[in-house]
Amino acid sequence: MAVLSKIRERSMFLIIIIGLALFAFVLDPSTLGDFFNSSKVNEIGEVNGESISREEFSAAIETYKQQAGNGVSEMQASKTVWDNIVRKKIYQNQLTEAGVTVGETDIWNEVINASSVKNNPQFLNEAGLFDETKFKQFLADTKENNTQMWSAWSNYINQIRDNTEKNTYNNLVTAGLGASLKEGEFKHFVENTKLNAQFVFVPYTTIADSLVAVSKSEIKAYINENAKNFQVDASRDISYVKFNIKATAADENAIKDEVAGFIEDFKGTSDEKEFLSENDADTNIDENFQFESDVNKTMASTIFKGTKGAVFGPYKDQGYFKISKITAVSKMPDSARASHILIPFVGAQRVAPDVTRTEEEAKKLADSILKVVKRKRRKFEKLAKDLSSDKGSGAKGGDLDWFTYTRMTPKFRDFAFEGKRGDIGVVKTPFGYHIIKIDGQKNRQTVLKLATFGRKIIASEATENTVFQEAGKFALAVSKDKKFFDIAKENKYETQPAIGLKVLDENVPGLGNQRQIISWAFGRDTKITDFKTFDLEGSHVVAFLTAKTAKGLLSATKAINRVRPTLINEKKATLIANTFTGNTLEEISKENNTLVRNGTGVTLKSPTLSGAGSEPKVVGAMFHATANKVYKNIAGNKGVYAFRLISKETPTALPNYEAVRNTISRGRKTKTTVIYEAIKKASEVVDARANLYVGN
Repeated sequence: MAVLSKIRERSMFLIIIIGLALFAFVLDPSTLGDFFNSSKVNEIGEVNGESISREEFSAAIETYKQQAGNGVSEMQASKTVWDNIVRKKIYQNQLTEAGVTVGETDIWNEVINASSVKNNPQFLNEAGLFDETKFKQFLADTKENNTQMWSAWSNYINQIRDNTEKNTYNNLVTAGLGASLKEGEFKHFVENTKLNAQFVFVPYTTIADSLVAVSKSEIKAYINENAKNFQVDASRDISYVKFNIKATAADENAIKDEVAGFIEDFKGTSDEKEFLSENDADTNIDENFQFESDVNKTMASTIFKGTKGAVFGPYKDQGYFKISKITAVSKMPDSARASHILIPFVGAQRVAPDVTRTEEEAKKLADSILKVVKRKRRKFEKLAKDLSSDKGSGAKGGDLDWFTYTRMTPKFRDFAFEGKRGDIGVVKTPFGYHIIKIDGQKNRQTVLKLATFGRKIIASEATENTVFQEAGKFALAVSKDKKFFDIAKENKYETQPAIGLKVLDENVPGLGNQRQIISWAFGRDTKITDFKTFDLEGSHVVAFLTAKTAKGLLSATKAINRVRPTLINEKKATLIANTFTGNTLEEISKENNTLVRNGTGVTLKSPTLSGAGSEPKVVGAMFHATANKVYKNIAGNKGVYAFRLISKETPTALPNYEAVRNTISRGRKTKTTVIYEAIKKASEVVDARANLYVGN
């Protein structure tokens, strides 16, 4: 009975819901299923009717992040993964419509013919030839026993599949993008025909902009006539006031005095790393040697005159107050030259998808290469070309040229700078195992190891509270009457605009990566004149929503700066044309108080007119003009023209146009990116990723 009672109480609500659903069904029957279909909630997009689920998208993002490392942001990963998924589905759709199938055999052939597989010693037989059975057994064993490696292989094979589908389609299309000899002949004559003409040029700048009125209705009409050029995504405009949390002079003096108080204890300690840890230093132990040029300029000369155990400071450096202690003194070159052979393994940084060897296998291969090059150094160059995964240096026999101490990863650097010329050894770094040969060193000099105790110069708690209260006071005043700009002006706060923020942006101009602010601005409940306070690293920001732009046609107000110059020039062109009443160039030049200019050797390929600049439209008119006839009122980029074609100089005919035809053909066959963008534009792509990233 209680349940029936609840239903009766909410009967009107249910009637409204069902009524809305039925109304939607009348407009579009397909929407009724969507109305009650919870699966739509789990979709973040569609490509030609094929849905992209949250699960598919999230899994792809996670895989991409693991491959790309920590340097990639969430929005960067989202964009890359989305583009990859859309590209994959578009190509698959095109192949399906064309009746072309990329089968498992095609993909398998691509995999086993990849050089990284075909030439891998692990898959060669006793005769040194690729053994497909060995490779299949390896994959079977890997799938059964090594989850991480199998995941890498699966990703690699999927990439092969995607690339094969893309290349298959592109090859089919570009096969038909040749060129005829007639096209070659036409291109030769069009691009090399020289035009000799005389012209009169009256710039638009001869009429002041203030003398030409452009109405909002004219701007709106222009936008409607050129709608495809003014389509925009949804965007938001905000303004904000930033309250920076900065240390005061009193804060700095207190920090400096605190650091100075550690000097004597720092001198007496024998374990600098433990000292920094026990005293909560804001700096870490630096195990690297430092050159004089690396040390604070105001202190460098003093520190480098010191001896082991000496302590210097406190001094101000890069936002810290520091004291530094010399822990080691040595001699070292400031640059070295080395060659290397890089042998990566699964799990190493920046490892290529086709790398499948384990760390143990990589170490074994590196050690065997070391034995060979130690016996016969002359083999180093060839082995680098054949085996190194660093293709840039590998092509040069492993040569890395000269580099400084800070350029290389630590283990590699230490070998190159602390060893001596001619040394060869194996070093493990995050990128794999390197067989390194030191080819040269120069400019040996004194270097120091410095243990540095530092305190970051930050605002005190009292200063932070003052800034927080200031931001809160401003926000409270805004909440009363929404007069964000007036209140900011009264308090002499600087307001900063952030115009045209897109739903998947992450950077706010002046604030950097602040995805939370963009998410708030696009929130369904956020209205124009709403504001919010954000506590950021080192500041408090009060943001104010000033405008919303819906997806679709750009408004006249927002397009005015783009459209007004064009309409002004169109109106100026009409005014100038009215002054071209004469029948000869001399008459027209006289009535406009200008000169008759000469255009000599002008071509369509280089449509530049002396004294006027690039004018392709005017030169195009000259190309098709009748000789010695005066043409008037030609509106160009810079002004209005009248001209008379004197002559055309056609180029000498070529014996044949095969070379020109081949140039045209090659150019067309490289347009695969343009082809894809055209297909994408013609496809139905629905991007609903915003549902994942926008709150409320």
